Amino acid sequence: MAGKAGGAKNLHARVTEDIGESIVSGVFGPGDALPGEAVLAEQMSVSRTVLREALKVLASKGLIETRQKTGMRVREPKFWKHLDADVLGWRCASMPTEDFVEKLVEMREIIEPAAVMAAARRREPEQLAVIAAALKGMEDAADLDAWAAADLRFHEAVLAATNNELLSALFSVIETALATFFVMSARTAKHFKYSLPQHRAVYEAIRRRRPNEAAVAVRALIADSRANMRKGRKK
Repeated sequence: MAGKAGGAKNLHARVTEDIGESIVSGVFGPGDALPGEAVLAEQMSVSRTVLREALKVLASKGLIETRQKTGMRVREPKFWKHLDADVLGWRCASMPTEDFVEKLVEMREIIEPAAVMAAARRREPEQLAVIAAALKGMEDAADLDAWAAADLRFHEAVLAATNNELLSALFSVIETALATFFVMSARTAKHFKYSLPQHRAVYEAIRRRRPNEAAVAVRALIADSRANMRKGRKK
């Protein structure tokens, strides 16, 4: 029974993901009607029960709505829950647009300077050690995947060092988007470790408990990433 339950859960997740990605990538545009339940279930080779559960999830994320007479329709993006982990993941999976990347950079510019300042003021020795370990992982990374994973750990550790549980929880929300951004940024650079000096500067400012220096360093890091990605798009 457990195996069957797990299989049903995975099937439900697959259907949710397939339809969600189709909406976010523009296969179904705002206002478009989805095929009827019977047709959609047949197309996806699932039961109508599994399909309905998936559609409930998509509706809860703001992607679709059901109306009498008109059936299921895709909602305008302004109604989507953009910080939902799945919605973010689907946007990142469908080749992020230039507009989306710029919005992600803007979000980083708002959040990260304040976060590193808080980390510089409040970090505990063990938290600093975690940031240092992530930085070491970036230094030792042999390939892009290892670099991106260590980069993600670095930023997660910085948010944890703010000792603000709301900021720490924010990482789990934007993790997928940040991971995509870090990979894209490193991939467009001449060498994927191009931002190591800026990360080291952020770490040193936090270590020395210098909030203003930390904010300056992270702004330089973000600006450099933006410039690097813009160059990559022009090639």
